Amino acid sequence: MVTSDAFNGFLRQSGLRDQILASLRNLDVNDTAALDGVAAELQRAVLAAEVPRQTVEEIHHAYRELSQSSGVGEEFVAVRSSATAEDRPHTSFAGMNETFLNVRGADAVVEAVRRCWASLYGARVIFYRREQGLAEEGMSIAVAVQKMINSEKAGVLFTENPATGDESVLVIESSFGLGDAVVSGSVQPDYFEVRKKDLAILQRRIAHKSFADLRSESGENIRRELSDAEAEAPSLTDEEVRAIAQLGLRIGEHYGTPQDVEWAIEGGQVYIVQSRPVTATGKAATSAEEETAPGDGILVRGLGASPGIAVGRARVLASATEGARVQEGDILVTRMTAPDWAPVMRRAAAIITDEGGMTAHAAIVSRELGIPCIVGAGNATEKIPDGEIVTVDARQGIVYRGKRAETAAQQPRATAATVTAAPPVTATRLLVNLGEPDLAAEVAARPVDGVGLLRLEFLVLSVTNNVHPRRLLEQGRGDEYRQKLAEGLRTFAAAFAPRPIICRSTDFRTNEYRGMEGGEAFEPREANPMIGYRGAFRYVAEPDLFRLELAAVRDVREKERLTNLHLMVPFVRTLGEFRRCKELIDDSGLTRDPAFQLWVMAEVPSILYRLADYAALGTYGVSIGSNDLTQLMLGVDRDSERLAPLFDERDDAVMGAIRDLIEGAHRVGMRCSICGQAPSVYPEVTERLVEWGIDSISVNPDAIDATRRIIASAEQRLLIAAARRVNPGAHPSDG
Repeated sequence: MVTSDAFNGFLRQSGLRDQILASLRNLDVNDTAALDGVAAELQRAVLAAEVPRQTVEEIHHAYRELSQSSGVGEEFVAVRSSATAEDRPHTSFAGMNETFLNVRGADAVVEAVRRCWASLYGARVIFYRREQGLAEEGMSIAVAVQKMINSEKAGVLFTENPATGDESVLVIESSFGLGDAVVSGSVQPDYFEVRKKDLAILQRRIAHKSFADLRSESGENIRRELSDAEAEAPSLTDEEVRAIAQLGLRIGEHYGTPQDVEWAIEGGQVYIVQSRPVTATGKAATSAEEETAPGDGILVRGLGASPGIAVGRARVLASATEGARVQEGDILVTRMTAPDWAPVMRRAAAIITDEGGMTAHAAIVSRELGIPCIVGAGNATEKIPDGEIVTVDARQGIVYRGKRAETAAQQPRATAATVTAAPPVTATRLLVNLGEPDLAAEVAARPVDGVGLLRLEFLVLSVTNNVHPRRLLEQGRGDEYRQKLAEGLRTFAAAFAPRPIICRSTDFRTNEYRGMEGGEAFEPREANPMIGYRGAFRYVAEPDLFRLELAAVRDVREKERLTNLHLMVPFVRTLGEFRRCKELIDDSGLTRDPAFQLWVMAEVPSILYRLADYAALGTYGVSIGSNDLTQLMLGVDRDSERLAPLFDERDDAVMGAIRDLIEGAHRVGMRCSICGQAPSVYPEVTERLVEWGIDSISVNPDAIDATRRIIASAEQRLLIAAARRVNPGAHPSDG
């Protein structure tokens, strides 16, 4: 062990302590550019400073003794950082301070130790310390040097279920080769759940493990692709599962608190390489969350678009005008929902629709509300009797007749945070998509960096009581409408201040506007409203309504002094219409404030070819609307159940356009975000976004915790790759 005293001696000899404290004392960690600059400067200083001679000699001596005890000339070792505030019950620092694997040679160990020291001043680590209120003056770091296990299989062990908080079980994740693939999240591991009292294996899920990271004879890490047969084979035998579980029991008893353990198997021997407190667990499952077995009584099947289980009385509705029939706790069943359904949906315990996919209106709103939802059920409105008690299992996409025995308790809405400790800190900002003012305070308490998409449509429906805004203007109530919009926007801005709120001006389609009271008098009938009279073009044609929205935003920023509220213009087809919208925005006075941000949504592919022109007009950033971008790139109506198999944000053409938008925006000095459904649904999309350098990712509230972990894992892999390029023998992992 290279102790923290050795590190403190290094700082004294090099004179770096005062420089470090001075650099960090007045640093605004929310200023990303300043944080990155200071972190890079401090790390360069640590890596350039000389390690005290006595420390070098002691490391050489200890390394020789370790190698001799193994009977080899030079042993492979793992050099693992251990900061003084790391791995506490509520400050894990997991994955921040670096670790290097397969280090060989005394001089290489010294250099790896120095790099572990430098990792104490990484940007994410500095930010995390500041967020946790940890003083820099007392911050130090030790480094453990361990014999490297050349594992044939490895993974992690939790001494309780981290997803549910169930203390009666242990959870094991495993894969072939070195354990870093499991720890970093780069491979989908096998999953085993073991009951503590008798070590019975309660669950086993064998994943397709596509590769194994191995150590070559020269000590380099190599990746071997596995055949389908190898990939599908269990990585652990039942005996190995129980052996690891037995060690987990002993470790849990020793520490007296739930533990997150890393283990490895070499030559049939199980080795424990690290144990630290579990820093975040989910809530214990209610009986409504127990597995619901298929069988008799199935009414319909569909796509589980928002997970959970609910029991209630089915209310089959043909339109939102029948919404009064839905009472608190009922199950809403309909063909498809639209924005005017929002008041009804708030009362429902679950939602089932005949049509739609993961990006349908019902799916999006249900995930935001935290209620179960099944879409694309085909003939639910015909098969589910109105007024009958049903059980909705949206995890499996099944609706059962009656109240299932397995669901004795109703699942609560998943709006509160289910973790008990600080989430991983990420350089990529995690934002949230919101529309419901009632959820603002609750979601603002979650670990998010702001609102990337504030859907103004929900607020409009609420403040107008579902009356078409133009009808209000006819009645001389335009000023009342503006004031109510401002009150609602203030609710969001105040809840999240000083974190940014990106408000998307209204983007109702004509068929949605027609559903509002008085809508038929003002809205044309369109064969394809998805690409019809909407977005920026509508603002140009009806500037009076757009000016009221702009005035509401200005009132919040100027009168309430909530300058974290910004504006985003949706569905922009041409530069010309955006230029005319920008003139209206300039006339409103918003752009006179240099801190005001004007965003444009990148939904129509044409924007990709005019990014420099949008930047020249003063656009702060582009936000990718992956739902509309996908349907326009692929020519697929995203509301069509029949075309649902073709609607895939992961299509190469769509992903290529997203990458070009990110890189193109950065080339012309604009920020780039994404606010579609893809990051909420597909972890692999989030990973690519991080890899391509997107500035922020905005997801639904139910996806906050999972997306934060995915972002952190993806950023860690990028750091690993960068370290390998700098030092091919190094392999950073969890600290």
